Amino acid sequence: PRTVPRYPHMEWAFATGHSKKYASSGWASYDSLFFRFAERAGYGVDLASQHELHFSPEILDGYDCVAFVGHDEYWTWEMRDAVDAYVERGGHAARFAGNFMWQTRLEDAGRRQVCYKYRARAEDPVYRGGDVTRATNSWEAPEIGRPGASTFGLNATGGLYAGWGGCAPRGVRGFPVYRPEHWAFAGTGIYYGDLLGADSHVYGYEVDGLDHEIRGGLPYPAPNSGAPDGLQILAVGMAAQVEESADVPFEGRFLGDEDGRFTAETLFGEASDANLDKVKRGNGMIVNFPRGKGEVFHAGSCEWVAGLLRQDPMIELVTKNVLDRYLGKS
Repeated sequence: PRTVPRYPHMEWAFATGHSKKYASSGWASYDSLFFRFAERAGYGVDLASQHELHFSPEILDGYDCVAFVGHDEYWTWEMRDAVDAYVERGGHAARFAGNFMWQTRLEDAGRRQVCYKYRARAEDPVYRGGDVTRATNSWEAPEIGRPGASTFGLNATGGLYAGWGGCAPRGVRGFPVYRPEHWAFAGTGIYYGDLLGADSHVYGYEVDGLDHEIRGGLPYPAPNSGAPDGLQILAVGMAAQVEESADVPFEGRFLGDEDGRFTAETLFGEASDANLDKVKRGNGMIVNFPRGKGEVFHAGSCEWVAGLLRQDPMIELVTKNVLDRYLGKS
């Protein structure tokens, strides 16, 4: 029935005096859950920060696999350089995370992180006489020239919200599978059209995706998507950048269309209704692709770790399949 979107985590935070961001905190909400799963499963894990990727990229040397989980929204150019070079020379990157959105800069010997985000074109000094490729804007901004897909196969501006507020609030909760024969799904018994991780709600709240097309019932990257060569789309779910309802008044929505209009202006130069219509419908994906001598697997959802927290056997098995392959165990 008709209802105004709810945000239970915000309501709880306001009622109890906590920050509304408690539910998206890194270590507590995401990284620690993956770490505990890995320990239970018998994997040896070393922890590193993205700060170390920036200043000490050699930290990845000698490792067969590097994993990123949860909500790693902010990256510097140098952090991406470290991962790209690692994969090119034969490393394996597994990302179980969503919202690969913003370029940041580290200043003052790394003690200050700078990101102007939505106000970058108006306020970031690099737009008034600096290197605009380092602008602290969305990675998909044309002036940066380095969409997120070139590192991890997916773009934040191609996805965004699922199962949050009025963005697909009654959506699938899991990844709809299109290529069940892929090695990542070995042993799961999953079928074409099944939902992976729906019971444990692994799909949301921010997801990464790509513009794509369906041919013969299978998804393929669209020619203008920026997808790396050889990328396979294994699963696709729906997402949105606008809380769009048939009959809920616009003033009753928290998110509204702010993110959608930002993306429209970023990609097309104007936040018009016509440009908004091009970007307001997104998706979240699982993809896999080769790069140089290495390989990347990306399940583009912040909440993948919910399946590990709840010990969802399908999510645990897919995660193990990826890690075992990348560690040379299979």
